[in-house]
Amino acid sequence: MAVEVILPRVDMDMATGKISKWHHKDGDKVAKGAALFEIETDKAAMEIDAPADGILRNIVVTEGGTAAVGSAVAWIYAEGEAVTAAAPAAAAQVTNAATPTAAATAAPVASTTTLNGEAPRATPLARRLARQAGLSIAAITGSGPRGRITAADVRSTEEAKPAAAPAPAATPDPVQKLYARGSFEVIPVDGMRRTIAARLTESKQTVPHFYLSVTCTLTTLMATRERLNAAAPKGADGQPLWKLSINDFIIKAMALALQKVPNANVTWAGDSILQHKSSDVGVAVAVEGGLFTPVIRNAEGKTLTTISTEMKELAAKARARKLVPSEYQGGTTAISNLGMYGIEQFTAIINPPQATILAVGAAVDRFIPVKGQPVLASQMNCTLSCDHRAVDGAVGAEFLQAFRQLIEEPLLMLA
Repeated sequence: MAVEVILPRVDMDMATGKISKWHHKDGDKVAKGAALFEIETDKAAMEIDAPADGILRNIVVTEGGTAAVGSAVAWIYAEGEAVTAAAPAAAAQVTNAATPTAAATAAPVASTTTLNGEAPRATPLARRLARQAGLSIAAITGSGPRGRITAADVRSTEEAKPAAAPAPAATPDPVQKLYARGSFEVIPVDGMRRTIAARLTESKQTVPHFYLSVTCTLTTLMATRERLNAAAPKGADGQPLWKLSINDFIIKAMALALQKVPNANVTWAGDSILQHKSSDVGVAVAVEGGLFTPVIRNAEGKTLTTISTEMKELAAKARARKLVPSEYQGGTTAISNLGMYGIEQFTAIINPPQATILAVGAAVDRFIPVKGQPVLASQMNCTLSCDHRAVDGAVGAEFLQAFRQLIEEPLLMLA
């Protein structure tokens, strides 16, 4: 019996998924566990493996098409097994985004309806023409031998279709009306940008933010970082096995500060507050068209070199849109670092249900008084955004105090 290839749920909020690529075509032999197709969500692109060995048949969602979570998008048959029509219930959930008549086009793929328990007889060309025209193959009367549907039957049915009513004139966009026609380019908003817009708008409107800022002196941290990087062992290629960044120290300090001030290591759950045992620190990574926030799990117990390696790997996966949900969901706090862009100070919007996010600015050389004398030092401004429903001002201040102590005395991170 043929094995259904199901479109799985790869994200907590996912109701439908878009198939961006098939690694095999109809009729190909596939092996269980081999990459079969890729799903594109607003957050990632994930490879889905074949559920069985056999021959891939009846692909009902082509590249660029979408389907409901849990619906069948193809079938895998054993070698020599008779191929039957795809189930109509599965095809009804399919939308092919490649054509204007998307829902209608998807239904007839692979002869998705049966007559008297048998699939309609039709030539391959007739099936292809019906698919392109958005016609159900079962709704066409065949004139060939034993009622077989021919290409001429499809063309006749297509010509007999009533003309579509003219589309109503589009209402001019109120924003576009403010600007001269031809003076701008319209860039459609994709799924990731829509999700970012919706979540952050909701956060800013419903979460009572307050902000606390602190200035950290980085002189000791930068010297420590330089010594550790200089002492890094070399690999077979002669290159250092690690290169710590300031951001690696920030992640570690953030994690340890949450352990020192557990009342800040919380998330808002509506009628309760969740106080977490581990420090799972999310780090915002800019990608084309938006951002992801992969999470370093149990960061308080990891070495700086481990954090550095994991962060590089997660950032690379984020930019390739290859993160899986377990790599970006469920953080207990987050860091947004714009220092590499020369931004000295900013505030960040909390990503619910998290209750805090730290905005990190650039390291800037300043003269500061030391025993009455001006001394040049590198300093970094950090601003903590807090959800006042879960974190009070005193708790946020205590947390930032612990964070600054770790940043200014980085050997405490190694204790």
